[in-house]
Amino acid sequence: MKKTILALFIGSTLSFSATAANSYTVDPRHTFPGFEINHLGFSIQRGRFNQTSGKVLLDPESASGYILISIETASISTGLAELEKHLRSKEFLDAERYPQIKFTGDKLSFNKDKLVAADGKLTLHGISKPVHLTVDHFYCGLNPINMKNTCGANATTMIKRSDFGIDKYAPKLADEVKIVIQIEAAKD
Repeated sequence: MKKTILALFIGSTLSFSATAANSYTVDPRHTFPGFEINHLGFSIQRGRFNQTSGKVLLDPESASGYILISIETASISTGLAELEKHLRSKEFLDAERYPQIKFTGDKLSFNKDKLVAADGKLTLHGISKPVHLTVDHFYCGLNPINMKNTCGANATTMIKRSDFGIDKYAPKLADEVKIVIQIEAAKD
């Protein structure tokens, strides 16, 4: 019991450096890629995807790593069932034909041991394009609940949906979409 309390205390007060190559599995209960889009000039509409999986390999010492994120297209959530059905349709995401959205990042940038960016390819609607993710939050430490080394991050990018063949109602419904990804992954 004393060892558990000591480990919990140390893990909750100190960040650990993700030194040497470490492999992590994405925690789908704490990883929700989301989006923001200007809706006809009236408001910024937001949504997220509820089913995400993936792997992350981090090696800050060599400033390298790899990220693979898979998002179930049909898991889109906006709070409005009718809108979600429309977004899953052929007019937008065509979830039946393209069941997954993928990000593969093979160029990671670090500032000391902190991940600050990831460059890779986003595959959406059957089209792959290069994207740059800016990481504005990155932290690794011992998760005091499951007692596993965990890394978390918040990453953002902007894409043009027309670049991926999704241009319904453009330009009134904005072409530019902000992508926001909050992710947690536990060490394997």
